[in-house]
Amino acid sequence: MPESAKDNMISEWERKQLLAALHARLFWVGEEVPYSVEIKGEKCKPHDLVWDLINKDTLSDDDVRHIDTYISYIREKEKEDELKLATSKLTRKDAKALFNETAGLLRAIMDLREIEDGTAKEKEQEFRDTFSRERVDEARRWLQFLKDSGTLE
Repeated sequence: MPESAKDNMISEWERKQLLAALHARLFWVGEEVPYSVEIKGEKCKPHDLVWDLINKDTLSDDDVRHIDTYISYIREKEKEDELKLATSKLTRKDAKALFNETAGLLRAIMDLREIEDGTAKEKEQEFRDTFSRERVDEARRWLQFLKDSGTLE
């Protein structure tokens, strides 16, 4: 293997860092649910699935039953990706892409569980309430700044 190609391969230390990051407490912060991933030879769109379910006013009994199936398939793919990350010879670029996909799949699983147990809607409403309060506070601070600077009377 040419030296430059060897230097581009992920080291064992880097591999362990990526695997540890997948199991860290807040690994999912900033991770996106993948838009497309191949599961059992089929192109799946976990992002669209989560988006569609989270935007439903109410979940049907079929939706709830299917969520468990979706989680099972996504979990299987996540385990497959994690094993590949742990054992395969990978370039740094490929390892990072695989890490991102795996973290995104874990995020999808978490999101689906929250949708299923109803906490996703509660968190969304809490976010909206907090965002609205912060916008009002920001506007008040801005107006106070303008008054203090003499720009606004």
